[in-house]
Parts: sequence; C-alpha cells; structure tokens
Amino acid sequence: MSAFSFTELNPDLILDAIESQQVYPESGLLALNSYENRVYQFLADDRKRYVVKFYRPERWSNEQLQEEHDFTLFLAQNDIPVVAPIVQNDASLFEHEGYRFCLFPSVGGRMFELDNLDQLEWLGRLLGRFHKASGTECFQHRHTLNFEQEILEARQLLQQSDFIPDYLRNTFFHDLNILIETTLEFCHQDYQTIRLHGDCHAGNILWQSFDTYDDAILVDLDDCINGPAIQDIWMMLNGDRQQQLLQLDTIIGAYEEFREFDYNEFNLIEPLRARRMINYMAWLAKRWKDPAFPRNFSWFATDKYWEQQVLAIKEQISALQEPPLKLGY
Repeated sequence: MSAFSFTELNPDLILDAIESQQVYPESGLLALNSYENRVYQFLADDRKRYVVKFYRPERWSNEQLQEEHDFTLFLAQNDIPVVAPIVQNDASLFEHEGYRFCLFPSVGGRMFELDNLDQLEWLGRLLGRFHKASGTECFQHRHTLNFEQEILEARQLLQQSDFIPDYLRNTFFHDLNILIETTLEFCHQDYQTIRLHGDCHAGNILWQSFDTYDDAILVDLDDCINGPAIQDIWMMLNGDRQQQLLQLDTIIGAYEEFREFDYNEFNLIEPLRARRMINYMAWLAKRWKDPAFPRNFSWFATDKYWEQQVLAIKEQISALQEPPLKLGY
C-alpha cells in the first residue's frame, strides 16, 4: 500500500533519482496536476526546465511503459508535435529505489480552446497526421479498447464499494445496468484498430504561438491504447447537437487532408462517452486509498455526487437512444 500511494516518494528520493541521470536541479520541485502518477517541474543547473514523472507502481509493466516511450519517440521522429521522453545512454525508462521514472523537457503553452474552430481545424490536421503515422501497426503490450471487459469490471468494482448511499443503490445500479446494456448494443461493429493517444482531451493539448505560426502539441501519452480513431476525437465535442456537428465537421474536414476517416465510427461517440463516465467512477473508487484522492476529490464520498450521477446516467441513456451524429457529406 505504501508504494501504491507514493508515501515513500519523498523529496530526497526524488532528487536522488533525478541526479542519478546526471541532471541536477537548482530550483524547488513544482508538483504538476497529476493524480495517477507523480509529476514535478524543475530548473536544472544547465538552465533548462525539465519535468520528471514517477509512475504509479504496479499499474503498467516495464514493457508497456517502454512501448509508450518508443511510440512517442517514433511520433516525434515523424514530425508529429508531441513531448517525447529524454533518452540517456539509449534508455528513457529509469528506476530508483523501486520507483520507475522518466524525464521530459518542460514545454509551455496555453490551454487548448474547445470553442475555437481555428484551433479545432489545426487539431484535426494534427490528428490526421498522427493517425496516418500510428496506423501502420498496433501495440503489442499496451491494452486494446474493450468496451465489455472494461465496463463490466468497473461495475463490479462499484458494486463491491460502499460509496453509493444505501437509499440510492437500487436506483443507481438499475440505471447503470440499463446504461451498460444500451452501450454494449452499439459496440459490436467492426472498426479499424490503430495506435491512439487514448486520452486526447483539452488538458493534454498545449497551444503554442510563435512569431510566424501557431501550433498544437500533444502531451501525456500515459494512456495510449489500441482502438478506433474516433477515441482521439470525441472528447473535443461539447455543447448541443448543432455545436457538436459543427465541431465534428471542422475536425474531420481537416483530418481527411491526411487520412481517410470511417464515418461509421460516429456510432461510437456516445458509447465512448458512457465508457468514460463509468470508468471514471470506478477509477476514483479504486484509487481512494491513495491519500491524494480523498484530499482532491472529497465530493466523491458525498450523497449529492451520487444523486447527480443517477441523473447523469439517465441523460446518457437518452443520448444513446438519439440518432448518432452524421455529417452531410
């Protein structure tokens, strides 16, 4: 449990780990917004800023972590703007006192704006290039998106937890079962499986402005996975149906400048949204023994949160019953 919750990852251990790779911090360690791992930014004696990431023990195998690094480096070598790990002596994955870690250059930028069509168009081109490069093969060690396995395991974890108030349990699981059944009805279609970013949302995209051009850069491929291309797109869609259609039209139009898109994957948008909703609840329940989670997600253990989830599940069931988004070309 101590390793799982990072309780032994103290400042001295962090500094010793960093210095083991001949990088010597001069500033303090600034904790960045990460709950699954522990991530810190610092200034080194070479006047460069770095980010060090310590991976949560027992989450990924060494092979899975190395495959993530190799994939990110492959993308960078193919001129895809991603933040790739630093390679030292032909290695990018390091270990110190039982903790696996890696180093990145610190990259700045503004938050990506989901309501900015120019930025969405730019992102569409970036993802088209990304998927054109990544679609040449699949991961051998990383997971492949599996609706049924993931959702059913998440439900089992929630059933075994005691977070849901007694007066809501019957209603919650009744509605959750309907959501799961409805979601799985949509998930038996054939689609091409490619290597994905896996967690492509606004928080993992930085918008950079230079003297002569703008650019978007992707960060944090920690959840890279095999799956359908739409997984890297649907989280960019927000607002009402008309707004989402405009956003989708903008992204796909730019995407197809580099790679053809299978429009049948639009049928997966709402099932993927349901998957994320269910997995998020299970993730919080699974990680609750890590002190960082009760401290930062205290609302998860309140009755109000679970009342809101019952309403959210009902709304998602209704969304699944609507016709899927469809472009006019």
